[in-house]
Amino acid sequence: QLQLVESGGGLVQAGESLTLSCKASGGTLDDYSIAWGRQAPGKEREEISCIGSDGSTYYEDSVKGRFTISRDNAKNTVYLQMNSLKPEDTDVYYCAAGHCAWAGLEYNYMMDYWGKGTPVTVSS
Repeated sequence: QLQLVESGGGLVQAGESLTLSCKASGGTLDDYSIAWGRQAPGKEREEISCIGSDGSTYYEDSVKGRFTISRDNAKNTVYLQMNSLKPEDTDVYYCAAGHCAWAGLEYNYMMDYWGKGTPVTVSS
């Protein structure tokens, strides 16, 4: 069974950058879309970006222009480069494997496997 482990979270100041990694084991990421999501205590998990198996990318408006998702299939790893971080980006960040696609005007995340998350704290 595919297992995902996130790393790279930490404490930074507003305006700084972080790069998160999502490393897979127990299978290959090649055929999966990989999404990043985040969740604050007491709130629902929010998907913010996805990269398809073909390398196509999607970003929610909240992170568009600041975050970049990429994948290295040879390393079985997906990355999330986060620039210009804001205090409101403070969350636990998760990666997930599954399928992401447009359905008409709506972008759908259909994820099968989730990691346990890595915390990101952005101070003002």
